[in-house]
Order: sequence, then C-alpha cells, then structure tokens
Amino acid sequence: MQVQLSESKNPLAYLLLIAPFFLWGTAMVAMKGIIPHTTPLFMAGVRLIPAGVLILMVAGFMGKPVPKSWLAWLWIIIFALVDGTLFQGFLAEGLVRTNAGLGSVMIDSQPLAVALLSFWLFQEHIGLWGWLGLGFGIIGISLIGLPQEWIFNLFDSGITIYTDNWQQLFNNGEWLMLLAALSMAVGTVMIRFVCQYADPVMATGWHMIIGGLPLWGISSVLESQQWQNLLLSDWMALSYATVFGSAIAYGLFFYFASSGNLTSLSSLTFLTPVFALIFGYIFLSEVLTIIQWLGVFLTLISIYLINQREKIGVKNQTITINEINNPEESLTLELSPKKVP
Repeated sequence: MQVQLSESKNPLAYLLLIAPFFLWGTAMVAMKGIIPHTTPLFMAGVRLIPAGVLILMVAGFMGKPVPKSWLAWLWIIIFALVDGTLFQGFLAEGLVRTNAGLGSVMIDSQPLAVALLSFWLFQEHIGLWGWLGLGFGIIGISLIGLPQEWIFNLFDSGITIYTDNWQQLFNNGEWLMLLAALSMAVGTVMIRFVCQYADPVMATGWHMIIGGLPLWGISSVLESQQWQNLLLSDWMALSYATVFGSAIAYGLFFYFASSGNLTSLSSLTFLTPVFALIFGYIFLSEVLTIIQWLGVFLTLISIYLINQREKIGVKNQTITINEINNPEESLTLELSPKKVP
C-alpha cells in the first residue's frame, strides 16, 4: 500500500501519517504520569526491550534479513548505545525534572542538530530558510531551557553568569532533554551508515533490545523499588508507551519512510510537541510560563521552516521569476489587488 500525503484524499491515509507523531506525543504524557511510581531508567528499559521484541517479530514475519556480518552488528551496537541507551536514558531522567509537553518540544527540536550534522558530514543544503529556522530554534530553546534569571539579566544588566546558575542549568530537566535530542540526532544521522550493512527495520528492533539492556543493568545497581509501587493504571500507561509509543509508532514511521513519503512525513514532525502539550494540559494540568510558551512557539516555527525549507525556497523563486517575466502584471496586482467586474 502506497500512501502519498499530497495525492491521497482518503482520511485514513492522513490519520496513519499523523499517527506516529500523535503516539510519540501522547506516550510522553503517559510516561510522565508513571514517573512518581517507578524509576526513570527502569521505565526507559521497559519501553525499549519489549518494543524491540515486537518489531523483530514483525520483521521476521515480513521476511526481513537478519544481520550477519560483524560490521552490521558493530554499527547496530553503536547505534543502540547512542539512540537507545543515551537517548532513552536522558529522556527518562529529563522527564523527572520537566513536564511532558515541554519535554516533547525539546526532543523534537532534534532536527536542528540533524541539519547541522548533515551539513557537516554530508554537505547537505540548508539554505536561507533552513538557517533562519536554526536561528529561531536557538532562540526558542534558550527561552525554554535557560533559567529565567539569565534571560532577565540579559535585558537588565547584560549577561551575568554565576556558579549557582550553572548548577541550576545542569540540574534542569531541559538540559537533559537537550542531551537526549542530541543523542537522537546523532542516531538519526548514524542510520545512514547502519543501513549500508543491515535492514533498517531489523536494525531498529535489535538496537532497542541492545540499547535497553544497559538501562536495566544500571537501574538494578542505582535504583530501587522499580515496580513495587506501580498500580494497574501505571502498567496500562507503560504498556501504551511501549506498544503504541515505541513499537507501533516506529513501525509506522519506517513503513512510510520506506514507501517514499519521507519528505511529507518529516514535515509533520512539529505535530508531536503539539499533541504532548494538549494532552499534558488535559491529563496532567501542566502550565508553562509566558517565556516558555514563546520559546515553544519559536521552536515549532523553526522545525517547520527546516522541514519545509526547500518548498518555501522553490515557491519564492517561482514568484520572483513570474515577477521578472511579467513586470506589468505584477505592478497591476500590486496597485489593484482586487478587481471588480
């Protein structure tokens, strides 16, 4: 089944395309609700390992090849440590110190890092609108993640940084979310190298299992009471985050990516924090400050500009060419924007 966002008029096609981002955003809310009754690293491992098993079962049913060469397993292990262990570890620890909607915004800012890494490693074109999006992203993330005292001091008395402010920054969940976003960005770039030696779906399943095992190992040493206080509702929320927020969401994402919908799919990335913010407000009564809302707004604009930079550039070039080829028509439109018959 081929689903093209720009061509299909089937509502189900749009729902399936939006589903991964809806599931990722709502899973962030579900994980935040579980945190008071469990430990972050244990929760991260539970979200990874069972989901990896499910993906491997589906991949086996689809007849995907099992990785065989040592290079394939080496890349999968590195991919697992970066995109599995570090990403989910920072994400889970960050959720303890921030709210679900804000955490999702920080995680979904990772296209900013992906753009820089792709420009550096693969010389991919960013363009004017891409750089403008990066600028909005830097400002937005600063408004979200930096202590408000820093922002007020910037306008009142210049940039004044104290030791306490540094400690406050490193204790913030937003800082851990930035590290999680960077880990996810490196993993996103790394998948190009992984796919040279292994099937992407198989690699995704194995990287979840391999990446989740260190989280459980660290949890067994540093954490306690991982599951003793979990209620039935917590297990249901954890199951949702594992099955829907990990296995199904990643499965749909890779399906549409392999079906030629990557450009359309990536343009929907900014919907993830929107879903998380909405459901975080409904179920968790989470409230952001005005400065943080401004940062959220700028971050969403930046992600949209980066994902749509080529379309916006082509549209502007088309308008410019039309104005050059038809200067009289352009002048008429400017002087007479509305014609009355």
